[in-house]
Amino acid sequence: MKKPPYFLIVFIFMVNFNIEAQESDLPYKEIPPYPTDYASGNLVARMIDGLGYRYYWATDGLTEKDLGHTPSREGRSAMETLVHIYVLSQSILKTNQGEPIVRLDRENDRPFNELREMTLNNFKKASDLVLSKDITDLEQLIIVFEEGENKSEFPYWNMINGMITDCIHHTGQVVLMRRSSGNPQNPNVNVFLGKTKE
Repeated sequence: MKKPPYFLIVFIFMVNFNIEAQESDLPYKEIPPYPTDYASGNLVARMIDGLGYRYYWATDGLTEKDLGHTPSREGRSAMETLVHIYVLSQSILKTNQGEPIVRLDRENDRPFNELREMTLNNFKKASDLVLSKDITDLEQLIIVFEEGENKSEFPYWNMINGMITDCIHHTGQVVLMRRSSGNPQNPNVNVFLGKTKE
């Protein structure tokens, strides 16, 4: 059997190297160190960090087969669920930036890897924005929905039991779906410690 040409070996190595480099740049491979105190913003940030860690490993190594898997004929596919989580992550980030949530595009044709990276970065930015905020700071964060001339506002409480918890819920669905499609999540994931054995 002929050896592959040298340039092909180098090309394959560089592709693998680039994929690994991109992967190491993503946040939440491990949960960040916990804050020094239990300030209100730190608690919310820790919830988002816990979500980010769960999402990172729920989506690590998903295949095309996994992404197309649906629990039933009427159910969302794993990819559709990930698009929904991405939209929710945008809403969390917008609110933490003090910006309104304008009707977001529900259709998403981004490749999976790009969608995953954007979602993880949204979680990280959103967490960083509330870190160290006190009760007064959080009270000033209002969820604002805008659609044309229509506008509705909600207190930040709804972010906790709404978008953040919803993302955790849907991330669990992705874990279940990938198990059903024959590609279970890394068994070394430890959500209690926020670390995964190599």
